[in-house]
Amino acid sequence: MRLRARTATLVLAASLACATGIAAQSSGEYDVKAAYLYNFAKFVEWPSESFPSRDAPFAICVLGQDPFGQGLDNIVQGERVQGRPLIVRRLKGWDGAELCHILFVSASVQQDFDQLLGGHTFRRTLTVGDVPQFLTAGGHISFFLEGSSVRFAIHRANVARTDLQISSKLMRVARLEGDAR
Repeated sequence: MRLRARTATLVLAASLACATGIAAQSSGEYDVKAAYLYNFAKFVEWPSESFPSRDAPFAICVLGQDPFGQGLDNIVQGERVQGRPLIVRRLKGWDGAELCHILFVSASVQQDFDQLLGGHTFRRTLTVGDVPQFLTAGGHISFFLEGSSVRFAIHRANVARTDLQISSKLMRVARLEGDAR
């Protein structure tokens, strides 16, 4: 299983470098999205204040119904980002969501996007979803399918209101939305 996670990571890194999407059919749509979440951690900088201590883990959280199964856990198992161990947390509600570094917001909480994303200040949390209205509700990155490939869009204005710095490499391979004035 470890080899599969590393292979998915290498495929993702190659796709980021050559600006093409990953075929969703090759390993399952949510396995591909899990690999993207892991790699987003490598292409985004968090301020040091995002971590309570020097050895605090890097948290990828899933809010709502978990579409990843064990796929996300398998990809991050034993991995480190910015020298920190990666952990996966599953949240039942929005409480504690601001303590996550990457927060995947499941479509199961879609009815609450506007109220909850607009009502929280995610200055140090990268929010990711996979429904079209996620970005207009205040989210930062949204997955979408283009043919059989998983792609992603970044809302520049929403990200500009955070303390996060997204790498230009990641921005080049994303569909960019929202003016970042």
